[in-house]
Amino acid sequence: MAALLRGLRAGRLLRGLSSVVPAPTSTTLQCSSLRQGFHCAALRLKDESKSDKHSASSSYSSSSSSSTTHDVYTSQQDSDPSSGDQEQDEEYETEEQLQARILTAALEFVPLHGWSMEAISAGAEAVGLSSASTGMFTNGAGDLVLHFISQCNSNLTEILAEQHNQVQLGQVEPKKTADFLRDAVETRLRMYIPYMESWPQAMSILLLPHNIPDSLKHLSTMVDDIWYYAGDRSTDMNWYTKRAVLTGLYNSTELVMLQDSSPDFQDTWTFLDNRIQDVTNMAVTAKQMQLTGEAVAQGLMGAAVTVSFQGVFFLFNQRIKLL
Repeated sequence: MAALLRGLRAGRLLRGLSSVVPAPTSTTLQCSSLRQGFHCAALRLKDESKSDKHSASSSYSSSSSSSTTHDVYTSQQDSDPSSGDQEQDEEYETEEQLQARILTAALEFVPLHGWSMEAISAGAEAVGLSSASTGMFTNGAGDLVLHFISQCNSNLTEILAEQHNQVQLGQVEPKKTADFLRDAVETRLRMYIPYMESWPQAMSILLLPHNIPDSLKHLSTMVDDIWYYAGDRSTDMNWYTKRAVLTGLYNSTELVMLQDSSPDFQDTWTFLDNRIQDVTNMAVTAKQMQLTGEAVAQGLMGAAVTVSFQGVFFLFNQRIKLL
């Protein structure tokens, strides 16, 4: 293209020589003028050629720079593929997360609608969804009650873990086992206070056959967490004994709380104080019984070995006498 432009310009210059060079009277003057005209045209073509090369070089440099910038940006995107995934993860919400968000919002409407699908529907509308989204909850009000229990257990675990960390750091003194169990049970039961009027309805829902397995699972998880942060690391039969006793204490205290009309449920906490010592005493008794059983077993085994040895010795003596 540049060569074509130079040719067109040279043609225009040649056509304009007649106007540039005056008509001479002699052949010598005409040749001289022609040589000067061609020389000027050649100089102009040389200057224009240099200008074209400089323009082409600038254009190529600009396009190369743009291409390099694009390649660098593309390589940065390729080297960091997690950036796009993180944005998608932030925007993506699973069905379980959506259900949890609806049920958490529905808890605010339990005092008004009770543990019902109406409360779940109000919760869905509170988070900006249609009431038709309640179709995701096939267990109905049972999903709401079980979600609340799971949420309470998670909050209790966080509290116990925080207390455990403070003890490890030396910020607070460790509690006695009885005091720790008592405070943990009270903390957990106090989470029912905002819903105490409708809690009998929740308990009746939990007693439905299809809700019993999940209800027992949440109860055992809570009791296990309490004993774990209390410092229990037993791996024998004492492990089951402690958890069974604490489960009975928790359930009985919950029933007392439902019938308690005293200020701040003082009668319930008094009942808890009177029974919490029984838990530790039974745990100690179970441990003592286990140790006693092991001692008795060892004694019986020792007696059996002694009797067997004496029998063998007696037979050996009789054999010697016969010989």
